[in-house]
Amino acid sequence: MALEPKPRDFPRIRSALKLYKVSSIITGVMLLLLCVEVVLKYVPLFGVELELGGSQGVLALVPEGTVTAANLSTGILIAHGWFYVLYLFADFQLWSRMRWPFGKFLLIALGGIIPFLSFFLEGRIAREVTSYLARREAALSDSASVEVTH
Repeated sequence: MALEPKPRDFPRIRSALKLYKVSSIITGVMLLLLCVEVVLKYVPLFGVELELGGSQGVLALVPEGTVTAANLSTGILIAHGWFYVLYLFADFQLWSRMRWPFGKFLLIALGGIIPFLSFFLEGRIAREVTSYLARREAALSDSASVEVTH
């Protein structure tokens, strides 16, 4: 029989779920931006980078290697990396508090590196955790009411 979360951990599970949902959306958006940036930079048809605050305006696409101001392409890469670390932390928190098998941790972790997967998993995991907590709380309140009537 698998271990189940203790009722005293339910508030911490809800908190971990909130962090997971927010980090999942941010990481997913950053990953999509990173994918667009990679296509713009490495597909020979484009070969451009995103420059912020350069001589060509506030935001401009410039040929690769000619960025003179802030390189937004590199900024997107770095931001996604740090948000992925937050995403992994949120994944670990939720996984450990829900006492899921290790494979589920790995599946959720893939959401930060496979485009669109974080959005799909965020909805699925949120529904799963919310319904689990509702079922457990209903079962606990039913057993408490039965004990009171006896």
